[in-house]
Amino acid sequence: MRLILASTSPRRQELLTLLGLPFDVVAPPFVERVMPNMPAEQQAVEFATGKARSCVKHCPAALILGSDTLISLGSDVLGKPADLDDAASMLRRMAGQRHKIFTAVALVGSETESCEVQTATVLVTMKPLNEEALAAYLRTEDSLGKAGAYSIQGGGAELIERIEGDYTAAVGLPLRIVAEMLHRHGMACPIDINQLYARKPYPNWARFNP
Repeated sequence: MRLILASTSPRRQELLTLLGLPFDVVAPPFVERVMPNMPAEQQAVEFATGKARSCVKHCPAALILGSDTLISLGSDVLGKPADLDDAASMLRRMAGQRHKIFTAVALVGSETESCEVQTATVLVTMKPLNEEALAAYLRTEDSLGKAGAYSIQGGGAELIERIEGDYTAAVGLPLRIVAEMLHRHGMACPIDINQLYARKPYPNWARFNP
């Protein structure tokens, strides 16, 4: 059986590669529209499920993995910034505050269209606002295309004080959850997931999950 990753995110592709399974990447036709009045976790679940299900008819005899990440800052839902000005606004609002990252994973079997969904939550504490550090980070344009306008695996790590939860979920794909889901659907990973989490072979993983 084929494994399909319904995502064009290079970070999710890199993380899934760590499980040692062959997979194909398909760009899901599903369109995300963040709703400000719907809880972030609920939206992440709907988006992950929508991405996976939107690829079913194009991927026969496959397991299809969809994932989505959204951020909750109090009652506000933060997705990807529209531009650098929007990114700057998001990062200033989060500075010195704690927010939650919700990463949902949906696994759909194209033969039965059954769908299993799991969600991982990570609590992130940001450093107090430092305008010089913020300006330097924005100049890299690394904020673009990232939920909450920062990448924990990249330069955005300098803006973070600490996290509580699975680092891989903060990046965008909770590997332990994914491995367990795939195993339940008859696709065992050739690597030892506990050893993988002990080695932490991804940028900044050991920094935030020592």
